[in-house]
Amino acid sequence: MAETAEEAPEHLISPVQRAIRLLEYVAAGGETGNLSEAARRTGINRATLARLLDTLAHEGVLERAGGGEHRLGLRFLGLAASALASRDLVSLARPVLARLAARTGLSAYLVVLSGGEALYLAREMPDTPLVSHIRIGSRVPAHLTTPGRLLLAGRGPEERRALLGPDPLARATERSPATHAALAALLAEDAARGCAWSASAYEPGVDSCAAPVWGADGMTIAALSVAGPSAQFGPDTIRTNIEQAVRGAAAALSQAMGAGPPAA
Repeated sequence: MAETAEEAPEHLISPVQRAIRLLEYVAAGGETGNLSEAARRTGINRATLARLLDTLAHEGVLERAGGGEHRLGLRFLGLAASALASRDLVSLARPVLARLAARTGLSAYLVVLSGGEALYLAREMPDTPLVSHIRIGSRVPAHLTTPGRLLLAGRGPEERRALLGPDPLARATERSPATHAALAALLAEDAARGCAWSASAYEPGVDSCAAPVWGADGMTIAALSVAGPSAQFGPDTIRTNIEQAVRGAAAALSQAMGAGPPAA
């Protein structure tokens, strides 16, 4: 049950509460063409209501419709869809990651893009000593990691610049891409191969391989990666087996998320 005004903690921010109340009103089909009536129904001052509508529309959380009406905007719907998909994504990814870690003997990760950062949502560890410092919940500049590169690949150059900032790019080791031009060259290599590789580009002595996870709409929604000591990646035959395992795991998770089978 919702708290009453008397029970609500004093530190709550009332403008945020009013914005949420307005969003709930619009989501329930409430009309905003008549501001006085909308103000009466929401309990929000008419002038404040008008400012909230303008602000939320400017931010894309609401969209203007004809006659002064509003509806939920794509930004709001995208946030809601991402929240729901992330829950399904993590639960479906866990057994896939467990099999991948067991097959490769490497740490396996599920990663999504959050702004300009790679956000690590889930991890499965093999029965070997911990090598990588990346934990669940870690946020790393996306261009520094193999899964982050795959998640940036679907963005155009201007969007990547907006997400990551201008040159020079942050670097973790001397092998990290230092410019947008260097990053673009890496992304082109990743696209040609269908996966991403790195050797000591984020953590010295740690190599990584990642493959994209597709959603039902054919867009990249996440990436799976493995990471471990460079020595474990060994000769080309081992690297080929690792790549096949990562790509197979990503394809399996993609199908579980509603994507069709990969193109031949």
